[in-house]
Amino acid sequence: MNKILIANRGEIALRVMKTAQKMGIKTVAVFSTADRNAPHVKFADEAVCIGEAPSNESYLLGDKIIEVAKELGVDGIHPGYGFLSENADFAEKVEKNGITWIGPGSKAIRIMGSKLAAKDAVKNYGIPMVPGIDEAISDVEKAKKIANEIGFPILIKASAGGGGKGMRIVEQEKDLEDQMKRAISEAVSAFGDGAVFIEKYISSPRHIEIQILADTHGNTLHLFERECSIQRRHQKVVEEAPSVVLTEEIRQKMGDAAIKVAQACDYVGAGTVEFLLDENKKFYFLEMNTRLQVEHPVTEFITGIDLVEQQIKVARGESLAFSQQDLKISGHAVELRIYAEDPLDNFMPSVGTLERYRTPKGEGIRLDDGFEEGMEVPIYYDPMLAKLITYGKSREEAIQLMLKAINAYEVKGVMTTLPFGKFVFEHDAFRSGNFDTHFVKNYYSADKLHSEIEEEAKLASLIALQQYLKDQEWLRLPN
Repeated sequence: MNKILIANRGEIALRVMKTAQKMGIKTVAVFSTADRNAPHVKFADEAVCIGEAPSNESYLLGDKIIEVAKELGVDGIHPGYGFLSENADFAEKVEKNGITWIGPGSKAIRIMGSKLAAKDAVKNYGIPMVPGIDEAISDVEKAKKIANEIGFPILIKASAGGGGKGMRIVEQEKDLEDQMKRAISEAVSAFGDGAVFIEKYISSPRHIEIQILADTHGNTLHLFERECSIQRRHQKVVEEAPSVVLTEEIRQKMGDAAIKVAQACDYVGAGTVEFLLDENKKFYFLEMNTRLQVEHPVTEFITGIDLVEQQIKVARGESLAFSQQDLKISGHAVELRIYAEDPLDNFMPSVGTLERYRTPKGEGIRLDDGFEEGMEVPIYYDPMLAKLITYGKSREEAIQLMLKAINAYEVKGVMTTLPFGKFVFEHDAFRSGNFDTHFVKNYYSADKLHSEIEEEAKLASLIALQQYLKDQEWLRLPN
């Protein structure tokens, strides 16, 4: 594989290119008119504009991307995450055009792209499932009967869903009909598929996911877990590895279950199997993400494995060069997703020019980003600016380094979630490890954050005043 095209933008495109360059592989960037001057475009060996700013006129144009790849003699296409990364039809077209798809086969993408199909595929493997119904449902009376059988609260979920869309928690029977209609409507709008199903709502869950790797020679292994319980609107914002609550026994059981899920769909490449862990440490299969995850760097830190490198090696037919026994957890890593959003205004998107953009650096600090000072933050795409990852020998060390890195990160021109990240990493519930997916709902509010920011500003003013008075006193001293 001499040349690969990255069918994505921003930080993930740049991250893939850096590994490809390290492997001696040339890279091709595709970009929209809004990203003409983006770092991933400058970094690539070749770059081609594929359309206007909206993603449906550029980054979602699969046929156009394949056309560019063929014209430039590309050997493989890496989809990153988002956009076309979990589009089975695109993966199939790439292969049919004689180009290697750096990801799982279209069969695995199709099966795991539907939560119902995924449940059906793994049901004979002895993997724990959340109690519920494993078929699409639209009959309200039938839904009420099922809900009463498994007991309220229940969760209505879109089969094709993700990112919290098409998802509704129902506490009482009287609310079920209205919430079901809302879930179906949102699922149709977001995914073009209104299929929903019902399962028991786990009231205090932790979100644990297992990273897996599989090659074309029958080897499948796991690279331990990531804890992704700090979420807002069902979207992850802080991740870490390893989890503070897993015992070695549970870790092994979850790892074995994740491998079975991968084998159930003939999985190849890097993927993630997601589980819910309840307050009694029982885990339940949630879904599988058939791509690289945003939070993959924390796994890379604790294992020393470059997951993009492994994706490329597997795609070109190589066997995994290590066994399960070779893998060990070393240290601890935490990650903060930094969004161009205002945490003081209900996380509303913040667009504008990065008037100042200075990033933290140092040992144990990793920043995956796709922006530079002076760039515009466009309104057309996901508002994530960067991922900030820190690593330490212990969890405490990784957290302290994260706080130091947050304080050193300077962004002016747009609002960011850096203050929210600081709030999380300083909070007693997070630091103690005693939290679940309701952390934001239970502990965070814009008022609390505003008070903390005001308190810090007051303290900084007092320190500055104290220093000023000392300086004045020193100037008055006789020579």
